[in-house]
Amino acid sequence: MKTQTAATPSPMTLFLALNAYHRTAAIKGAIELDLFTAIAEGNTTVAQIAKHCGASERGVRILCDFLVVDGFLTRSGDHYALTQDSAVFLDRHSPAYLGGMVRFLTHPEYSKAYSDIAEVVRRGTTLLPDGGSVKVENDLWVAFADGMANMMVPAAQRIAELIGADQDKAMEVLDIAAGHGVFGVTIAQQNKNAKITALDWPAVLEVAGKRAQSAGVGDRYRTLPGDFFKTELGGPYDVVLVTNFYHHFDLETCASIARKVKAALKPGGKMVTLEFVPNDDRISPPVPATFSLVMLASTPSGNAYTFAEFERIFRAAGFGQTTRQEVMPGHPETILVAQ
Repeated sequence: MKTQTAATPSPMTLFLALNAYHRTAAIKGAIELDLFTAIAEGNTTVAQIAKHCGASERGVRILCDFLVVDGFLTRSGDHYALTQDSAVFLDRHSPAYLGGMVRFLTHPEYSKAYSDIAEVVRRGTTLLPDGGSVKVENDLWVAFADGMANMMVPAAQRIAELIGADQDKAMEVLDIAAGHGVFGVTIAQQNKNAKITALDWPAVLEVAGKRAQSAGVGDRYRTLPGDFFKTELGGPYDVVLVTNFYHHFDLETCASIARKVKAALKPGGKMVTLEFVPNDDRISPPVPATFSLVMLASTPSGNAYTFAEFERIFRAAGFGQTTRQEVMPGHPETILVAQ
């Protein structure tokens, strides 16, 4: 009987990790060149793609081959084609186009946040000045509002379903840190009697307001410019949306957020939270578990919190039961509904 031997040690995991920025640079460059849209429009050879993108044939050939290896393109002979994912998410003509995310996810401030992780770990906080990503009037969030909207559509649709937006009952909704506005706008589209109040920085609300107007719900979409911690929320509301907000702060601040939200709700109202929620082991699932590093690098005291931690925060603020809901299979975020 053969005994099982350990796999031979390999440096490839280390090598690929240290070179991972090559992948980021390649996909960023391809999006900026609009290379995927060029191929979708029928430009499939190096010469055709290069002409369409205004680029050198040598550069296009090397970049396209890299993207084949990386799984974003396929090649048959001299012709390149989009993969299924690239066709859905990287062709500018697709309604699910996500290329705009490049502006937010490769924003210089985020890159700078990761420039010296060893020192970040020594200090236990971001090296970015003035509060990092949560500093006042940070233009990073304008980039977020511009680029991340389509990524949030599945979660917005699921939230609208969970709060019963399709029932057309009168509904007052507060959208905290509204950003792109997709969450509130989706609810207003599904419920003709829903009125949305969106809270965020003025420059960010310009993006959300335009989205509401283009969606035909501008007459039921009110903007409330300001800092959540200093702004009177008004109300009372039937639903308060707190999407991708708690993770920027420490537990004590999160508790103060929950108390302020509770005070703005009608009796029986709901707080709906969208978050990266790792399991109690904090090493699974992969995306929520690794999100804590994003917060370590970019905020003074943010974190990815477990469901148990959210339950304790919400209960202490006066909420009853908190339930967790899946956005869709494989989605990295979790919806929490506190009654």
